[in-house]
Amino acid sequence: MGKNDDNQPGVSDEEWARFMEQAAQGAGGAPKEPSARARMVTERLRATQGQEPPGWRTGPAWRERRRPGRLGAVAAVVAIAGLALIAVRPELVIDRLTGRAEAREDARKAGPLAAETDRPTAPPPSVDPDRPTLQDPFRGSPALQWADGAAGIELPEATAVGGVSKEKIAETLQNAKAFLVAANLDPAVLKGERPEAALALLDPKNTEASEHLEKSLAQPGRDQDPMNLFTRYNPAEVKPVGEVVKVRGRMWVEAGKEQGQADVRLDYSFVYPLVKAAPGADQVERTIVRREITFTVADPRKWQVTAGRLRLSDHRVDLANSACEVYDGYLHPGFDADPAAGPTPSGPPKDPYDRSKGIDEGAPEGCGTVSRT
Repeated sequence: MGKNDDNQPGVSDEEWARFMEQAAQGAGGAPKEPSARARMVTERLRATQGQEPPGWRTGPAWRERRRPGRLGAVAAVVAIAGLALIAVRPELVIDRLTGRAEAREDARKAGPLAAETDRPTAPPPSVDPDRPTLQDPFRGSPALQWADGAAGIELPEATAVGGVSKEKIAETLQNAKAFLVAANLDPAVLKGERPEAALALLDPKNTEASEHLEKSLAQPGRDQDPMNLFTRYNPAEVKPVGEVVKVRGRMWVEAGKEQGQADVRLDYSFVYPLVKAAPGADQVERTIVRREITFTVADPRKWQVTAGRLRLSDHRVDLANSACEVYDGYLHPGFDADPAAGPTPSGPPKDPYDRSKGIDEGAPEGCGTVSRT
């Protein structure tokens, strides 16, 4: 494009484009540069004008004057980037539209639950059924607000019960917590190693229980399953996601069947996030283990007991999301890629987070189903 004597464009882009179009069609002539007189008049008018609106030539106002199509091009780039993001991470848009992202943020901000001091009257409220991830394995679970590990096992205040001294009750409460930690939270035990610390806390004079546990560890089976007291998984099959196991429950003391006895009762749920041990596996599944255990404290002057040890009187277990009819001493959570095997789960779904009922209350026979994990 030509320029005038002041090195200013003499012909606008629109005029030049019109000329080129006419030239291509064989019509019209080239637009002429302004004459010297015309340029002088223009400069004089510019010098004498003083009524232009303030800011008309300011930076922001000038920057707002974009070439036609620039804004559309920017919008197109943003739109293309958005479509690419949706293709790669569709859950980001879906979560925003469904309100799941907001629910997830609310769950993160919610504080931990107060300690459970009595049996709940209802199951935990429903939460958004969000899928767990390697970065957030408790997402979409009521356990998100449960305590981490041993912090979830809080001891009640010790008092004399059933003719058993306060000191003896306090000692048993401490040992009972140590047993739960050793049997359900010790990383080595979870990987299938022998639960030496837990076994060492049990009274050897309770020979029937001791012999049964030894058989269950040596030769697991339907009638002697170590999973009845110890949580274990096969490290060749699955591995934990992170180091946290969520725990919720309570411990209390009742008078025993006879004078000079007291029962320390335990009711705890443990939530384990697991992933297949295969390289690159990223589907997280949770298994919930609930245990009800009773240890009897007895006056050694009247009963055959070992001081400082736990006498196992009763125990029950509920395993949620573990293969039915498999008694090899390990948890076996189900994953989407697993082939169907074993009996088909049936019966009304059971909420494994519902602690308002005992394990035996309304328990389905055979292989049941769970409403959530």
